[in-house]
Formats: sequence, C-alpha cells, structure tokens
Amino acid sequence: MHTNVQAPVIEDSSVDHSVDREAITQIIKNVETAYNTNDAELMVSDLASNAIMGNAVGTLAHGRDVVLEASRAGLAGFLKDEYVRYDVLDVVFLRPDVAIAHKGARAANDKGELIDREHVMVALYVLVKENGRWWAVARHNTLVPQPE
Repeated sequence: MHTNVQAPVIEDSSVDHSVDREAITQIIKNVETAYNTNDAELMVSDLASNAIMGNAVGTLAHGRDVVLEASRAGLAGFLKDEYVRYDVLDVVFLRPDVAIAHKGARAANDKGELIDREHVMVALYVLVKENGRWWAVARHNTLVPQPE
C-alpha cells in the first residue's frame, strides 16, 4: 500500500558551508594529485580509518589500511603511467557534519591535457566532519558508458 506522504528534502541550510565546500573540494584535489604523482599515502590521507571504497567494477575495500595497500599496488602497477583530471560536480550537505559529493573523471596526459572530452567515470563520496576536519568515509566509482 502506497501513501501520499511528501518525501522530505534533506539538505542542511543552517550554516554557510563555503569553507566546508572548499575543504571537500581539496580532498578530491588531493586524490587527483595522488593519482597523477603515484602517491599512495596522499591518496588515503583524507580517509577515515573505517572507510569503504568501491572501485568501478564493484570491488569493495574495507578500511584505510586495505585501501592504502590497493593504492600502492595500483599506482606502482597498472595505473603508474595514467593521469586524470577530476571535476567536483556537486556537494550537498545532509547535516552540518555530513555531506555527499560527486566528482567526474577524465583521462589526461602527463602534461595535464585532457584526453577524454566527457567524464568517463563518476564517483560518489560520503564525508563526515569530525573535530573540525572533513573525512571521506565512503566512495564508489561508476563508469560512464561512452557513445561509440
């Protein structure tokens, strides 16, 4: 049985989130820099200890240490000569200390010039603010089908 209850809009507008938005954008920028410089430690520097990361093929990595090891292997291996550009697509604050963000990803060359015209991947981040600092607690990457 369906009811006609109006679904709530869940978005925090109690405070100005400009500084928070900048901090979250920097987290995503840190991941981009880490990817482009093969820096696994930077890759996980903004992850909570119990973070869960999902890659584009659906594999989940539970915990910062597991993500660090996977990042070390990937950045030293099949991702070593790959480069990306990330665009923050949106940031929504669900509560003063909880946010979700989407980023779009495109391949680039070693000079930072874009290879892809459109985003080939979109990632969803779940972030929490703890002791005045934002942390990523979950991320999931989804490939974007490209026209042939």
